[in-house]
Formats: sequence, C-alpha cells, structure tokens
Amino acid sequence: MSARPDEALTRWLLRPTARAAELAAAHETIVDVAVALLIAVASVAGLAIQARLGHADTIVFCVLLCAPLPFRGRSRSLCFTLVAGVALAQWLTSTPQIADVSVLVALYWLALDGPPAAIIAAGIVAEAGAVMAAARWSPTDVIKYWIGLSALGVASAVLGVSIRERRALLATMRERAARLEFERDQEGRLGAAAERARIAREMHDIVSHNLTVMIGLADGASYALQSSPETAGSAMQRVSATGRQALSEMRRLLGVLREDPSAEPFEPQPGLDRLDELLARVEAAGVPVSIEIEGDPHELSGGVQLAVFRVAQEALTNTLKHAGRPATARLALRITGGRVDLVVIDVAPVAPVALGAPVAPGAPVAPGAPGPGGRGLHGMRERATAYGGTLEAGPLPDGGWRVHLSVAADVDAAVR
Repeated sequence: MSARPDEALTRWLLRPTARAAELAAAHETIVDVAVALLIAVASVAGLAIQARLGHADTIVFCVLLCAPLPFRGRSRSLCFTLVAGVALAQWLTSTPQIADVSVLVALYWLALDGPPAAIIAAGIVAEAGAVMAAARWSPTDVIKYWIGLSALGVASAVLGVSIRERRALLATMRERAARLEFERDQEGRLGAAAERARIAREMHDIVSHNLTVMIGLADGASYALQSSPETAGSAMQRVSATGRQALSEMRRLLGVLREDPSAEPFEPQPGLDRLDELLARVEAAGVPVSIEIEGDPHELSGGVQLAVFRVAQEALTNTLKHAGRPATARLALRITGGRVDLVVIDVAPVAPVALGAPVAPGAPVAPGAPGPGGRGLHGMRERATAYGGTLEAGPLPDGGWRVHLSVAADVDAAVR
C-alpha cells in the first residue's frame, strides 16, 4: 500500500531538519564548547588587530564572557544571567570587544528553549545594556550606537522564538505523519480482516453445501447399489460433478489471495440465475424442493443476488443435514415494494430425542435441536445486516424449520 501524498510531503520536509536537530541534541555540550571557543578566538583576533592584547582586563573579560556558554545545558537562564553579569562588570571597568557577542548568543538560546517570563526579562536586560553601552562607549553618537545594539538584540530574540515555533510546527507535523501511518496500517488491517471474514463465509457456504450434497448422494448410492445399480451409478456421477464444482469454486475464491492477479482469471459470484442448479442438486440428494418467484430477480444488484443465493443455499443445506426423512422443502422469493423476501421452509418428521441420549453418527438431528455452534446462521444474519435487512430462523409449531430473509432491493437505499 503506497503512502498518501500529504504523508510523503510531511516526511520529505521533516527528514533534513530532523536529522540536524537530532545531531545537535546528541552533542549539545560539544556544540556549546565549540561556539564559546569560536567567539573567544574571534575576540582575541580582534584584540590583536587593535593592538589591545597587552591589556590584561580585555583578556580576562574575553574568557569570562565565553566561559558561561557551555552551561547552557544545565540552565539557559543561568547561562544568560552569568554572561549579563560579566557584561555589566565589563561596562563598569573595561572596553567593548567581539566577545560581547556572547550576550546575543545567550539571549538566542534562552529565547529558543526558555520560559516566556525569562525571555521577556532577558530582553529587558539586553535593551538596558544596549542603552548603557551606547551612553558609555559612544557618547558622541549615542542614537546610532543604541539602534545598532538594539537591532542585534531584537534579532537574536526573534530568531530564537521563530526557530522555537518552527520546532513546535515540526513536532506537530511529525505527530501527524505518525498518525497518518497508523491510520493507513489500521485501514489495511481492517480491510484484511473484512476480507478474511468474507472468505470464511464463502468457504463455509461452498464446503458445507457441497459436502452435504455429496454425503446425501453417496448414502443414496450405497442404499441403491444392490437393488438399482444404474441409480447408484448416476448418484456417484453427481457426487463427482458436485465435488468438481466445489473444487472450482474454492479455487476461484482463494484466487483473491494470490499476488499475481493475472495467474487465473476471476469468475463472477453466483447469482439467482443459478437457483435452478442449486435446487437440482438438493433434489438429487433426496429432498424435493418447490419454488415460487414473484418479481424479476435479474433486476437486483449482484451483491443482493449473492446474499439471497447464499442464504437459500445455507437453508437448504441445513435441511439436508438436520431434517428427518422423508423431507420436502419449499422456497418462495418475492421482489416487491423495494424489498426482497426469501422464505425457505422444510417439512419433515421429527423424532423425539431423550435428553442426554447418544445420537448415532449420521443420524438426522431435529431442526432447532441443540448442536455444535457453526458459522451458518451467523453468516446469514451478517449478509442480511449488510444489505439493511433482517433474518428470522426457527422451528415451526407442527415440525420443520423456517428461514425468512428480508433485505432492501436497492443497495444504496440500504446504506442510507
């Protein structure tokens, strides 16, 4: 499953910035020391150019201004406080130098990660320092000197706050990318689960129905083997044909699990046009079936036809499994008023079974009698619910079993 376009764009924007941020965070102390050394070297070079290296106070203040910078990892507020204190002492006793940039760096770091109150206080201190420096070190051009220092201070604070906001935005985008990835995987898992459930229902319908028909035909052939070999032979041919059909349907259904969709062409799912074929197989297994149809089944969508066909197949399969002999079945399909109603009724003698009495293998079980749980009735109800309908199933008062399916003829109306 390919990534969504917005998810791919988010990842592309995050990749370089995230790597740089991770690298700086992993080596924060090294970065701080490097910055302090770089400022110190630049300040010493500036002092050398100005021939001021002979003044001890300039060297001392160069070191003191740069020394607090590596303490940023412990406390950004402490780092700025120490640098500002040294700068104040320098204002009182010495002259300006390049190492004064440490004030701007400490202000930037505080604006980057410090609390808002500390940022505001540091901005006020920096602005007061700019006024004091302009008044002491440039008395003849105070305004220009003050404007230059104020601009540098404001730029440092604004830069720190801007990067701070960008980091918050990137964190939001990262969270959104993770959420999109989770939703994509969740959609894939839900789709796979739905597909597995669909395949399980289809497999149950195919295997249960066809095996039941084959068992009924095989039992009939064994009974007729001595008295009517031709009938037994015909029944066995039907067993073979039913087995081949079941195998073909299983292969077609499991074809959706193959990675190469062109390996074997898909065939359509069964519709109501195969009802006659279904009834013929049930009758061949020994249960006569009558059918009544009102309306045109071909006007129904493929999904509704499949649901009705599978419910009819399951109901008749249960008749073959559980109804006593002789048994008959009646199927009524009515399509009127935007609804589809299917009623399947089987009539068979019910032999009373004592509670706890053993049941011989292969003996018919009375409809509605307790038995092992299966997917048949649950699957029929799921199909009815999927098309906005209901399914009722239960024993009749005078014996037999009744299944009533009612669904919307229009799939869109069922969804609404």
